[in-house]
Amino acid sequence: MSPASIFELWVYLAASPLLWLTLTIGVFLGARRVARACGNHPLVNPILLSIAVLVAILAATGTPYATYFSGAQFVHFALGPATVALAVPLYRNRALVRATLLPILAALFAGTFAAVGSAVGLGLLLNVPGPLVAALAPKSVTAGIAMGIAAQIGADPALTAVFVIATGIIGAILVTPLMNALRIRDFAARGFAAGLASHGIGTVRAFQVSDVAGTFAGLAMALNGLVTALVAPLVLSLLR
Repeated sequence: MSPASIFELWVYLAASPLLWLTLTIGVFLGARRVARACGNHPLVNPILLSIAVLVAILAATGTPYATYFSGAQFVHFALGPATVALAVPLYRNRALVRATLLPILAALFAGTFAAVGSAVGLGLLLNVPGPLVAALAPKSVTAGIAMGIAAQIGADPALTAVFVIATGIIGAILVTPLMNALRIRDFAARGFAAGLASHGIGTVRAFQVSDVAGTFAGLAMALNGLVTALVAPLVLSLLR
């Protein structure tokens, strides 16, 4: 096929909003196959691979993000039902959750204050501008909630979303080798730490390792969103 024919085909396909939805799903499925072929190594994160490929495609074709999102927004819509579906493994492991309720609550508040306090404290220590510090505060919360918190505390929701994605990917890459290095074998503890520090992306990684780890990661992700909405404004006001 000649370059001119390829260009004409691309122009034709680009006019369909289903192109970007199909491309997004196809790229992610391909990235997941690559990750599985690599034994689900932490560095071969399917979300990171998908982002890299899709960004490269958008840059190469000169496609604005708004055009991409108009076609792929069903994926955004599906995040809600997917998050609610985390209740299924949580219900299956409800006995274990009840048995570890006190450690869960202690880890939740310690982790939330550490995540928000460290980001804001280091930002102020390094003289980072106030709006940037505020955008960093909810970085460990899943994107939808973090952007709402950002708007509440006077930060840029779009900038917060960038920090959230970066935090999630870094956490998903580091969580397994870090837990192994610390010799933490309890999958409930490993999963809760992953969900607390790196929200949905960390939860996906936890499910790759263990169903129990994924369950506790999903629980941590949900609870952290709630507590951070209360803690972030408080910590910002105290440290300012």
